[in-house]
Amino acid sequence: MQVWRVLVVEDDTQMRDFFAASVSRCAGLQLVGAVGSVAEARAWLDNDANMVDVLLTDLGLPDGSGLEVIRHATRLHPRCEPLVISLFGDEDNVLASIEAGALGYIHKDSAPDDIAQTILEMKDGASPISPMIARKVLAKYASRARPGEAAAAPEPVAPKPSAEGPLLSPREHEVLMLIARGFSYAEIARLQSVSVHTVQTHIKNLYSKLSVHSKNEAVFEASRLGLLPSRA
Repeated sequence: MQVWRVLVVEDDTQMRDFFAASVSRCAGLQLVGAVGSVAEARAWLDNDANMVDVLLTDLGLPDGSGLEVIRHATRLHPRCEPLVISLFGDEDNVLASIEAGALGYIHKDSAPDDIAQTILEMKDGASPISPMIARKVLAKYASRARPGEAAAAPEPVAPKPSAEGPLLSPREHEVLMLIARGFSYAEIARLQSVSVHTVQTHIKNLYSKLSVHSKNEAVFEASRLGLLPSRA
């Protein structure tokens, strides 16, 4: 029986252990490594003694992006098939992951209880993708196909007053402003003198507060609520 070798790259310890345990329980998979950063993943992949068939990686890592890991893995191991499991479902990250070589993209909010089965399905020819992610990708390409169509701009709605203070913290608002201006996570991290992981934490929090799942949705909703200036 074919046994596929799996490398897990995830900085959240509990999530990494969860994925590793699922892989280890599956007779058709072999857990060959479980690391939590880009540097650790690159070091593991650079070891000629290590071989990998499936790369299961997050994108938001403390020292960079999982995209770096995908590119490095597929360059050293051309037959390796990457599967992304990430908190971020915006079009930029999804399309960048696919362009880097990912064959599947699972949103963490809809991650299956048995990730091993998803991996086996991918090795059997499927391209697993969360329904929410699939809809966003299809909408993105549909909008490109209809360049003449433009949605009516919504009227700004003043944010509801709250006894608990502003909806977003000052740092979250700063990050939102930079997102609206088109800066990448890495650029925001440099401008704020923090790590990419910290930026992603702020983004996760503001996504939750705005009840959105992507950068475009965050900017749209923040504009609707009057949290962004008209020319942001």
